[in-house]
Amino acid sequence: MSKAFASRGDMTEKTITFDEIGDGLYAFTAEGDPNSGVIVGDESVMVVEAQATPRLAGKVIDCVRGVTDKPITHLVLTHYHAVRVLGASAYGADQVIMSDAARGMVAERGAEDWASEFQRFPRLFEGHESIPGLTWPTTTFSQAMTVWLGRRRVDIRHLGRAHTAGDAVIHVPDANVMFTGDIVEDRSACYCGDGYFSDWGGTLDAIAGYGVDAIAPGRGGALMGEAAVTRAIESTRDFVTSTYAPAARVAARGGTLKEAWDAVRAECDPKFADYAIYEHCLPFNVARAYDEAQGIAHPRIWTAERDMEMWEALQA
Repeated sequence: MSKAFASRGDMTEKTITFDEIGDGLYAFTAEGDPNSGVIVGDESVMVVEAQATPRLAGKVIDCVRGVTDKPITHLVLTHYHAVRVLGASAYGADQVIMSDAARGMVAERGAEDWASEFQRFPRLFEGHESIPGLTWPTTTFSQAMTVWLGRRRVDIRHLGRAHTAGDAVIHVPDANVMFTGDIVEDRSACYCGDGYFSDWGGTLDAIAGYGVDAIAPGRGGALMGEAAVTRAIESTRDFVTSTYAPAARVAARGGTLKEAWDAVRAECDPKFADYAIYEHCLPFNVARAYDEAQGIAHPRIWTAERDMEMWEALQA
């Protein structure tokens, strides 16, 4: 029997955890589904990552209301992917923040990404009828901005390309905690289909340079303490390197995408096959690694049609 494409076969609801990772800082996680973060200030709340739909955003809001009745005034989106941003309307936040590069990606490919991810993640997009349209930021920044939630300082930074061209991280200095989006994962496959393999390691180095005490990653459990933070950063680095290197060797000798797929599987399956969404991410990761190795610097736009063409080629 052929494998289900992406996450079409994953219809099991995930168990939510809501962990305090610093004073007034929380990680909303769900067994490898997209995470969100919560930063409670003196008089208001910032949420990091909106979720895929207003229905899923409601689960984050329920958790927020379990710890504070302060209004949600700020929503930070670490990048443009539909599963991260299309639930934004549920929060009613005064400010929706993205990097300039991430906003540019919404303009360039937001509609195509929505259609593509909709067919990849049917469970996450249950209740999609309530999505009012593409999510656009009210506020953007180039490299850095700071938001004050009363006396609490929140630094939002673009440290480099990795998962996408416009990734942002959010650092709360008073607790030395960071929300990394999908630049860092924990026992979950990195989605590299819109990524920059050559830059990802340097961006991980920049994150490591902060020496944070805790990280809320893009997927996977909250990371508490130096050992857990270091392990996840290095595991993410290994995943990215182990994906790109074999694909690049195949591309260098003029091999096919299918040959790159086989080479990446041989390298990655023994180490990462039990990671969340591994089978989902692998075909997109191989396709992007193969492209980058051939000199295609800017990731090509994924459409619902391109998704299936790629999948059929790899299954042939």
